[in-house]
Amino acid sequence: MTVDERAAMGRALELARDGWGRVHPNPLVGAVVLRDGELVGEGAHLEFGGPHAEVTALAEAGEAARGATCVVTLEPCAHHGKTPPCVEALANAGVSRVVYAADDPAEGAGGAERLRSLGVAVQGGLLGEEARSLNAPFFARGRSRPWVAVKVATSLDGYLADPTGRSQWISGPEARAYVHWLRAGFDAIAVGRGTVAADDPRLTVRGTVEPRIPPRRVVLSRSGNVPEAATVVRTAGEIPTTVVCDPARADATRARLDTPGLDVLAADGLLGALRGLGDRGVGSMLVEGGAELANALLDADLVDRVYWITAPRWLGAGTAAFRRPAGSLDTPAGWRFVERRALGDDTLLVIERGECSPES
Repeated sequence: MTVDERAAMGRALELARDGWGRVHPNPLVGAVVLRDGELVGEGAHLEFGGPHAEVTALAEAGEAARGATCVVTLEPCAHHGKTPPCVEALANAGVSRVVYAADDPAEGAGGAERLRSLGVAVQGGLLGEEARSLNAPFFARGRSRPWVAVKVATSLDGYLADPTGRSQWISGPEARAYVHWLRAGFDAIAVGRGTVAADDPRLTVRGTVEPRIPPRRVVLSRSGNVPEAATVVRTAGEIPTTVVCDPARADATRARLDTPGLDVLAADGLLGALRGLGDRGVGSMLVEGGAELANALLDADLVDRVYWITAPRWLGAGTAAFRRPAGSLDTPAGWRFVERRALGDDTLLVIERGECSPES
């Protein structure tokens, strides 16, 4: 079957996902080598410090790469890092054309221009929106706060807990497995104090992907009154944990939660909390609960993406996931669908802002 460049880029985007949780802080990148409408080589960046996607695809293609087209999800690198520049590998392999999806946002990247200077034809922008969405946290670097995603699992009528407050388990096993995969790609996993008190979550990754760096656990609590017996407190020596509280409560919280691996961050408001976490190296954060925290972040325009898992059941009452202000159909939507698919009996909807979320 003949494959065109658009279909080849779609395959490259699929391959890029194979590096999820393993390549941070590098972006997810996939590449294929296309010759006379046939895929003759493919690859992905699978491990931080390991071969880049283009190099793996070229190795698989071998001599078939000479005169072929390399289709890659990100502008090939032109700098020496942990591996040699991909532009040199492409030119040395005899590739005649490179098609990439998204420009490398790094200052002075210059891969496309370098390829042209080496006699390789270059085209950028094919499925660029999809590629930027795949690496949204990478493209959001340079902001003063982390890229923030909210994950909710609800009934069909939008409740994330029943009238008694029970939320385990609204979603099925496939959805829960997906959430563990999702966690592996974030720098931090965050919940509010209420979720810690009600569910005592571990907030760890226990799925098919072992993250290269386990996500930091974050508890946002203005009072700092996080239970000392909570799992995230008792196991902070195994996985770093940060409790974020008001400055007036910080000293008392530190004294009470004096546990190795537990860090207390004093911050004014949600934006101050996010900026403080950014200073601690958190570039992306997945917020998993509860409703009060998720809605506060949405109200403050601090959410970049929502992962919404819907189970095929009705609750009729309980804890509503979203409490949004009234609007009208004349109001611009401001959000767009990124992905829709089944997770067993449940449905996943991924939506994000049409443009990068503002600082505040």
